[in-house]
Amino acid sequence: MYASVDDYLADKDPAGVEGFLRFRDMVLALGPDVDERVRRSDVAWARDRVFAAAFVYSTRLEVAIDLQRRIHHPQLREAFPTTDTVTTHRLSIISPDQLDDHIATLLVEAYKTAGTDSH
Repeated sequence: MYASVDDYLADKDPAGVEGFLRFRDMVLALGPDVDERVRRSDVAWARDRVFAAAFVYSTRLEVAIDLQRRIHHPQLREAFPTTDTVTTHRLSIISPDQLDDHIATLLVEAYKTAGTDSH
C-alpha cells in the first residue's frame, strides 16, 4: 500500500503520470466530497462507493469509470457488470489529450449516479 499519490507515482513512466494527474484533476474537480483512496495497484475515487479508478501501465493510463449503463467510447477496452445496476468501463488512455469533454461528462455521470448508494 502506498501512503500517498506521490508515492504511487514515484516509479511510474512520466508519460503515464501526466495522464494520471490530468485524470485526477478532473475527478477531484467534481466536488468536495470525493474521497481519494490510494491502493496497492491503483488509485480510486469514491463518494459512498468507488465510481472511478486509475493506474499507470507502462506509458499509458488505464481508467475505470462506473456507470448505470453501458457506453461505447473509442478508448474502451472492456465493460463488465460490477453489480446488478453498475457497469465498469475500462478505458486505455495513450495521450492526455484523450481525456476530453466526453470523458469529463462520463465522470460527472459516474459521480452523480454510480458514486452513491442511491442506485
